Amino acid sequence: MTPDILLLAGPTASGKTALSLHAAQALSGEIVNADSMQVYAGLDVIAAGPGAQERAAAPHHLFAEIDPGERCSAGRWARLALERIKDITARGRTAILVGGTGLYFKSLTEGLAPVPDIPEAVNAEIDTLYDRGGLEALRAEAEAADPAYAARIKAGDRQRLMRVIAVKRATGRPLSELQAETHPLIDPARWRGVVIQPPRDTLYARIEARFDAMMEAGALDEARALAARGLDPALPAMKAVGLPPLLAHLSGETDLEWALELAKRDSRRYAKRQFTWFSNQHPGWARIESLDPGDQRAELARILTSEFGAR
Repeated sequence: MTPDILLLAGPTASGKTALSLHAAQALSGEIVNADSMQVYAGLDVIAAGPGAQERAAAPHHLFAEIDPGERCSAGRWARLALERIKDITARGRTAILVGGTGLYFKSLTEGLAPVPDIPEAVNAEIDTLYDRGGLEALRAEAEAADPAYAARIKAGDRQRLMRVIAVKRATGRPLSELQAETHPLIDPARWRGVVIQPPRDTLYARIEARFDAMMEAGALDEARALAARGLDPALPAMKAVGLPPLLAHLSGETDLEWALELAKRDSRRYAKRQFTWFSNQHPGWARIESLDPGDQRAELARILTSEFGAR
């Protein structure tokens, strides 16, 4: 069976957008977003989404489709992505999922616990718990709610602690119990995975240069438009890498120069976390280790020829 789904992952600024277009041309494919920030409208520049010229070169799906005032969980994204994959492959085309959110890829290849979207009231309760008691309060309740899962959460991982508590409060069942009921959402025979994993120092230099370019392209204007909406800072879109320092500058908390330094630092740290995730979670995926665009295209072409029969 020839695969009809390509999963193309990698850290921020690693060249995923350009390679996805190359893959779309080689495989008669359509591109589906697998980045947790590019799914939100109003973050085209800050989240480094594809531009108008890139979107015109191939069909794109799930980019800038959700209002930043909403939450797009991995479960919600997976349901939307599966709809797009079914439509694309039913027309005899290849679905090319591209992004840097490892959990999104994992949701498709390994499945997600059958957890409904968490009510906003529950999320608000847990935010209050954290505001009043900090990480210690979260850890204590997570251990009471799901000791098996809580034992696997590293110290300081606030988001995962909050997730454990939210699932128990919303469903009455431990997350670890629900996860035991998971199964892959896409047939393993239908997909192949590729990770872009270039040298870190080279990538970090590109990240810094790209953020300067993003500022010239209107990143501060995007931040200003979001600030004007008065959205809850706890919303996922408001935590987009690079956005909080710009918001802090706009509110008068810091000068622009320091905000840019913080944004670049946060981007480097995010890339480091992505490296760790892809190394640990997807060790068997094909690797592209160069950051040079020409070398990347050549490496991808070899993979596509081997795995998809592309010419």
